[in-house]
Amino acid sequence: MSVWIRRGNYNQEYHHKQSRYVVKEYSSSEAMEERYEHKTKMHIQEVVKRKAVDKYVHEEPMIRGPHFLFRLRSHTVFENTLIKIFCTVDGFPMPTVKWYKDDMLLDMSSGRYLVGSKGGAHSLEIPRCSTDDTALYTAVAANLHGQASSQAAIIVKRFREEDKFCPYAWYPLTDVMLPQIHYTKINIAFVERFGPVFATEGESATLSATMTVHPNLIHLQPEAQWYRDDTRLFDSKWVKIETGRGFSTLTLPNLYKEDEGLYTLRMVTKGGIAQHSAFVSVTDGPPPVPRAPGAPMDIKIHDANRDYAIVSWKPPNTTTEGPILGYFVDKCEYGTENWIQCNDHPIKICKYPVSGLFEGHSYYFRVRAVNSQGISKPSRMSDPIAAVDPTEFERLHAKKLGGLLDVVSYHYEEEAEGKPPGAPSGIHATEIDRTYVVLSWKAPAYSSKAPMWYYIEKCLAGSDAWQRVTTQIPIRSPRYAVFDLAEGKQYEFRVLSANIHGMSEPSEPSRPIETLQLKGVPSAPGQVIATRETDTSVLIQWAPPKEPNNLIGYYIDQCVKGSKDWTSANHKPHKSTRFVVSGLTKGETYVFRVQAINELGLSEESQESAPLTVKAALTNPSAPYDIALLNCDGHSMVLNWKKPLHNGGTAIKGYYMDKRRSGTIMWREIHIPPLKERLYKVEGLTEGAAYQFQVYAANVVGLGPASDHSANFTCEAWTMPEPGPAYDLTLCELRDHSVVVEWKKPVYTGSGPITGYHVEYAKKGTSRWTMANETAVNQLFLKATSLEEGETYVFRVRAVNEAGVGMASMVSDPITAKAVEGCQEVSCTVDKKSGDIVLSFESCQMNEGSQFIWKKDYVEITDFSKGSEIKTEGNHSKLIFKNPDKEDFGTFSVSVTNTDGVSSSYTISSEELAKMLALSYDIRHPIIPLKSELDYKILERGRMRFWLQAEEISPKVTYKFYANNKELSGAAPNKMGHDVSTGIIEFIMDHFTGENEGTYTCQITDGGGKAQSSLVLIGNVFKVALAEAEYQRREYIRVKEGPHFSEFLSLQVGDDCSVTLVCKVANLKKDSQFHWYREETEIIPDVKPDLGSGVCKLPIKQFSQKTIYRATISDARGKDMSQIDISGKIFDDAINKLSKLAGASASELVINGTATGIQLQCHMKYYTSEMNITWYHGDAKLLPSDKFVIGGTPAMATMEVIEPVEKDKGIYTIVITDPENEHKRSVTLTGDVYEKAYAEFQKLKAEDYAEKHRGKVVGGLPDVVTIMEKKTLSLTCTVCGDPKPQVSWLRGGAEVDPDEKYVISMDQGKFASLTIKGVSMEDSGRYSMIIQNKYGGESVDVVVSVYRHGEKMPDVKPTVIPKTIIPPKLPIEIPQPITQPSPSPAPSPATPKAAPGRGVKSPTARRRF
Repeated sequence: MSVWIRRGNYNQEYHHKQSRYVVKEYSSSEAMEERYEHKTKMHIQEVVKRKAVDKYVHEEPMIRGPHFLFRLRSHTVFENTLIKIFCTVDGFPMPTVKWYKDDMLLDMSSGRYLVGSKGGAHSLEIPRCSTDDTALYTAVAANLHGQASSQAAIIVKRFREEDKFCPYAWYPLTDVMLPQIHYTKINIAFVERFGPVFATEGESATLSATMTVHPNLIHLQPEAQWYRDDTRLFDSKWVKIETGRGFSTLTLPNLYKEDEGLYTLRMVTKGGIAQHSAFVSVTDGPPPVPRAPGAPMDIKIHDANRDYAIVSWKPPNTTTEGPILGYFVDKCEYGTENWIQCNDHPIKICKYPVSGLFEGHSYYFRVRAVNSQGISKPSRMSDPIAAVDPTEFERLHAKKLGGLLDVVSYHYEEEAEGKPPGAPSGIHATEIDRTYVVLSWKAPAYSSKAPMWYYIEKCLAGSDAWQRVTTQIPIRSPRYAVFDLAEGKQYEFRVLSANIHGMSEPSEPSRPIETLQLKGVPSAPGQVIATRETDTSVLIQWAPPKEPNNLIGYYIDQCVKGSKDWTSANHKPHKSTRFVVSGLTKGETYVFRVQAINELGLSEESQESAPLTVKAALTNPSAPYDIALLNCDGHSMVLNWKKPLHNGGTAIKGYYMDKRRSGTIMWREIHIPPLKERLYKVEGLTEGAAYQFQVYAANVVGLGPASDHSANFTCEAWTMPEPGPAYDLTLCELRDHSVVVEWKKPVYTGSGPITGYHVEYAKKGTSRWTMANETAVNQLFLKATSLEEGETYVFRVRAVNEAGVGMASMVSDPITAKAVEGCQEVSCTVDKKSGDIVLSFESCQMNEGSQFIWKKDYVEITDFSKGSEIKTEGNHSKLIFKNPDKEDFGTFSVSVTNTDGVSSSYTISSEELAKMLALSYDIRHPIIPLKSELDYKILERGRMRFWLQAEEISPKVTYKFYANNKELSGAAPNKMGHDVSTGIIEFIMDHFTGENEGTYTCQITDGGGKAQSSLVLIGNVFKVALAEAEYQRREYIRVKEGPHFSEFLSLQVGDDCSVTLVCKVANLKKDSQFHWYREETEIIPDVKPDLGSGVCKLPIKQFSQKTIYRATISDARGKDMSQIDISGKIFDDAINKLSKLAGASASELVINGTATGIQLQCHMKYYTSEMNITWYHGDAKLLPSDKFVIGGTPAMATMEVIEPVEKDKGIYTIVITDPENEHKRSVTLTGDVYEKAYAEFQKLKAEDYAEKHRGKVVGGLPDVVTIMEKKTLSLTCTVCGDPKPQVSWLRGGAEVDPDEKYVISMDQGKFASLTIKGVSMEDSGRYSMIIQNKYGGESVDVVVSVYRHGEKMPDVKPTVIPKTIIPPKLPIEIPQPITQPSPSPAPSPATPKAAPGRGVKSPTARRRF
């Protein structure tokens, strides 16, 4: 066995060369081991020394991955001896070495193993080995640029125990032969199996199985082998395998789509293989951008050389994404994380040559897919690949130096120097693609020590125009890839060899080599056929495409029938034309399609398969069992058997029976036609002979296996007086402590009729039988009770006649006393609608082919002539008695086939049946209950609707309406109908008039139920209804034909306390007129109504009085009116809102003095006396009185204290109340505040007194007087004042002195006059009368105009000159009231009254809607 030492390097000028040696040795001698180790160390030192001299000019060749200069060798030793293995590793940086035993990292902490390391030499020592150390040992060397490994087997033998089994006896060691091993048959049975796995990229998955091994010998354990799609898996970065005694686990720590496939665990022994398989599905992980494609997969490296490698991959499935536009290939140097994109533009095919690699470096590769939406996640990176010459090993050969030592060198190191190389030969293509060809040739016999390299030339076939192929580095390998060729062209190639001494002649040209031509994607696969597999999987098969075009595999898509929502069934190309789709929904119907894939992409979809419902595939039935002899008459036997436990998914079509004489082996078929029943009479038997029988069951799939043969039955006539055995024992209605046993009566009855039956039971595995019934029962069923929960029992039945107890039946199948989980009981009710008696059962289990079997007294019900029927929907079944009678009592049972024994029963006694029959009669002959009696409603257009509502009616209900005992017709224009969902029945009379007074009746019939209701419309009731009908008729005409109010008058209160009447009118014309009225008086608003928008508004400036407003709209077509009564709730609501707004805006209280007292004022947005406002003095509520005057103005609320005294001091509060809140404002009337207000009150009171008692002109004087010359003028007026005022007259500002011409008089103290006798023109002018007393007075002017006789009276327009007020004399003295009566009391002023506006209501009336 030879290994190679690292070859030397040379620069591009080939100035240096270097020899390499590889030493190998096989020996188990320690002495030779030491000599060999010494030589190895000396050689390594020499190589290192020489490397220091022969160093490259450039640094790049110094960066290299690890490789073994000296590899491990295998050893066979006896136990308890020392063993030591060596290896030598080179690389830069210096690699580290780890040791493994059977792929498991060695535990150095145990002290059992000693590891040595010095420079590049490494050793593993086992001081005292044992048979447990027999293993395959591996040294793994690694640095930043890659890793390498070397393996050796160590076999430790027991001394004089050659019969021990050694698992590594297959190693090629000829010096020791292991003894022959005799193997033991090992049986393996899986206990827990792994099922299908559905996961996503990036997740982890674990497949685990446990098994029993018999015999379970520690040194004879089966080998666990894991496979993915028939490819053996081993422990690696991507797969972790753990196997022990009785278990094996495979873990996929980081899932990629490459991990998808059928996983199989094979437990291998010398006696055979036990295996189990399940599918692992790996879907695409979340893409970087929505609807980007999935990642490519299965990255492979082909033909790696010194400066290039060819990368291939498989495309992703694009069922739900857009088509692939191309791919990007990335590379990363080993030991770094720097990924570099290799191609600038996406490539469309799934293969790409990556050039520009550095010799001796290791690389990873990955691929990303591109579509119109974006770029996919990168694929799983490839295994590392080194850029080295793949033919390096071919140029090595060994030379025997003597003993066991070989030297391995390059072949040219032994040749003479100074000659150019010979011509290469045998050039041919090892791989052909569209744009490149991989060439290989035979190197020439070389006769020089100088390095040799090659040149490649190419030309189009037949052209003889040779061109040299340009390469980045010299070609030293007789294998190289030529790139940049044209598709579909034929080329010839030749090779020249060269060294520093010259170049050889060209080789013979290769035969014409044609590059591949792009043919496109494969054609669509052929017909797709789906067949049933299991209840969650389907087998898909299809025809391959007619044009495969380098087919890679297939993608399978699935879709629920009718949804068009296609999903991928596999995410890694599948190679064969059959695939099992797993993870489907049982009972769902699917369709399938297939796409073919090659390196260019995906084909068109195949045609869809026929729809297929997921359910288990049909199989042959299992074997019948328990063949029993029921009777024998000496020449025939009556046999019975139990049906198969599994029918294969479909009904049993028949049975076949064979017989044979006991002691013979030949079976003979008894009959040709299949048997339909499990009871058969075998004829033609020989009396006294013993026979055996076997039975087959058959379904549509075929014939099942034969049953176990029966016991030996002797053909002797039965003559015993007791009955024969019962047969066909079945168990149902299993509960925790009871079960119902059914059977069929014996075929052989004995000497007399059967009088009863006994049922016996025993615990499984015992022979202690217990009687379930002390007294024999006549029926063919019995409920056995007193069972122990959880115990397993078997049952048998014995028939009884007058002669005694007969033969026992065949023992039943064992059953455990445990109720089926979720099992319910049969319920019995009387249907409230139909009166039917209904037995109802809901099954807790339903499987494919499950059916409900109803029985009466445990005999299947087949006679439905009396009207009974069975209705089944899903897992619910009912037995319905349409015409129940007094004979329908007994035990009714139901069982569900193809379940775990789901069954139940219900016993109807004669007493219970009588009650249910009575209830059924009442239901079938009911009085229909009414929710509401007959009533009426006036509809649009004045139509009259008569209606009533029943609790419930059926679609078959009938009814009639009568008026005064005369049936009403539902024909047009009248209408009659009903609503089943609401139970409403109605009759609509199109025209209700005065002739329709009377009594109305509705009669209803529904099935057997009846109802009647009447309505009396006579007298006032009729008049009200008729008036409403006429009104609705007029209203309909009004709205439909003329102008009208679409929204009637309403009252709106704004946030600023504005009150507005609003209405809306419609169907207007240009001549339509709108008017407002209050009571009966028309209101002319400041702003005309906006008839264009139809919205009319009337602001109410002062809202305080209740009144009625009206609005009208009219034109030539008609007139409509809306009226609102502002009172009651409408008025109260408006006041409440005004109170709320006013209270929120109320200011703090203000104190002012008045002529009558002290007034408190609270300003707010709006005030009216109807608002809920209360004043308080302290805690005392103030009421309006002579002392306290409460009122206000539209802008404020006031309270005045008349003639305040000391006790009126204190805190005053106003409370404004609305329905939601109280708004309070308070002020303190004491101290300086009170004194200041009181002083102001005294001042104003005096001024008011003076104003009332000063001299005044009450009336009589005109503004202008015109008089003819020589006439007498008398100016007279009425005056007042207390005390009596003094009067004086002025003319032109000068006082008039009384004389004969001017007479001044004062009559009765209140009539003052100035008389001018014989007026002349000089008397024209302005006259003033002055009247005053101590409280003041006033001056009044009169203009006198005198004209001559014969002249026209002048038209003198008066000039308005205000009165001149004369102030009182200060201080103003107010006389005190007289305390004692006197005969002539002085006049005193009247009791002061409230100032105008104080305490009065706003003149605006309140409004009501």
